[in-house]
Amino acid sequence: MVDIPIASPTIGEPERERVLDVLDSGYLAAGDVVEEFEDEFADYCEADHGVAATNGTAALHAALEAVGVSEGANVITTPFSFVATANTIQFAGGTPVFADIDPETYNLDPESVEEKIRESDDPVDAIVAVHLYGLPAEMDALRDIADTYDVALVEDACQAHGARYDGDAVGAIGDVGCFSFYPTKNMTSGEGGMITTDRQDVADAANRFINHGREVSGYDHVEVGHNFRMTNMEAAVGLAQLERLPEFNRKRRENARKLTERLADTELATPTEPENRRHVYHQYTVRCPDREQLKQTLSDHGVGSAVYYPTSIHELEAYEEYSVSAPISERAADEALSLPVHPEVDDDDIEQITAAITETPLL
Repeated sequence: MVDIPIASPTIGEPERERVLDVLDSGYLAAGDVVEEFEDEFADYCEADHGVAATNGTAALHAALEAVGVSEGANVITTPFSFVATANTIQFAGGTPVFADIDPETYNLDPESVEEKIRESDDPVDAIVAVHLYGLPAEMDALRDIADTYDVALVEDACQAHGARYDGDAVGAIGDVGCFSFYPTKNMTSGEGGMITTDRQDVADAANRFINHGREVSGYDHVEVGHNFRMTNMEAAVGLAQLERLPEFNRKRRENARKLTERLADTELATPTEPENRRHVYHQYTVRCPDREQLKQTLSDHGVGSAVYYPTSIHELEAYEEYSVSAPISERAADEALSLPVHPEVDDDDIEQITAAITETPLL
């Protein structure tokens, strides 16, 4: 039996009250509550515009369409992420090209990105940088590469609500940012996603795409789009969670600090936080050559853990046509294990987690 789950959404009275207000109003679908959430979340990310969507996948898809990914064009991204990062490139008509990752941060290696662009025989329209586990990617280098080769820079910030790079909030550093509000994320709306950008043209295009290609309300359809709209009920939960997000992230960071201190004398490779980045620890991910033994020992001690991600995207059956070499990503897929770090983890839980690890042979 697991005493300490790997994830535990924190839902309370503020969320209930806001949802009841929406139910009492009778306006359940997209409306003024969604607009309020878009504005508040954009402000939180220090972005000029926010566009809410049904989920993080829809946000990524709409963002790629909005920056103009063209049919058949290459889009450079990471193989070490949830598969939605690559799937949405294909949804938009592009071809995912996988660069390798940095072994310490798990994020895109800028040198590998530039190498892939130089090697490409086809046009490259965009780079999709994932801020994996809540740690920002190396945005200065990626921004320089995007500017040099005149390609869009898309931030997959679905795990990085509140993370910062050189003091700047993620989601407004590239041309467009995308967030997920799935229940396991640092904040939730049940499901839901958000697009953030400083570019009016990108915001307008994303708004059209998520709303059946409407230029305005009514039946003025100027292009083909989807129904990727968020509901007022989801936005109500999101607004309550956004108010609590700073405290959620503070607790995650504090739990991560305690875990790192207590694991310093083990053989585990604990998470890194470069000096110019603020990690928000969507996951606290360690590396262990004998991951399965560690996972079993944790389970025996009532501690949940999870592997994010056991297979690099380019090695999945759905991507078997993508023959690439990404040895650092492949090694991370074999060794990475995430431990509980969410706000519901307390000091007793930290002791239970670390005691289980120190009892593991060779650790």
